[in-house]
Amino acid sequence: MENSKKSSSAIVPILQNIVSTVNLDCKVDLKHLALHARNSEYNPKRFSAVVMRIRYPKTTALIFSSGKVVCTGAKTEEQSKLAARKYARIVQKLGFTPKFKDFRIQNIVASCDVKFPIRLERFVCSAHGVFSSYEPELFPGLIYRMKQPKIVMLIFVSGKVVITGAKTREDTYSAFDNIYPVLAEFKRL
Repeated sequence: MENSKKSSSAIVPILQNIVSTVNLDCKVDLKHLALHARNSEYNPKRFSAVVMRIRYPKTTALIFSSGKVVCTGAKTEEQSKLAARKYARIVQKLGFTPKFKDFRIQNIVASCDVKFPIRLERFVCSAHGVFSSYEPELFPGLIYRMKQPKIVMLIFVSGKVVITGAKTREDTYSAFDNIYPVLAEFKRL
């Protein structure tokens, strides 16, 4: 299931990162895990989880002693679930008894380019200003907090848009479909 949805603008946001969580429902000895698993690091003085990476799907996981796992870096929902299963399998091979409970997509980050410059100063002074925060001295993008779906967008003068906070791919697409006509209104001629 690739990025195949057609939006009203013919621009489809490309998924960049998916963050998911899963509960292995077993205690994990992090020192044992870090010493015996490849591509893993553990520095308890800096952070209380093992950081582990796999090549395919190219992801990074934080594995906590409680058995909770946070998986980042996947480009699709399916890859995220596959990666989480692979981390669970690695934990299992090292003598623990993981289950695969409560797998959940926590955040989807997507990006796209509307291919025209945007007048952010006018945008923030319009009716959409109540949902916006724009302080170019601090950050070059306008931060737009959409209510439905509940999504945050970073909108740049260049026309680049980053969409974050979605739990589903559909929310990402519908958020972009909602904002595109608004951005077209503030197109720099």
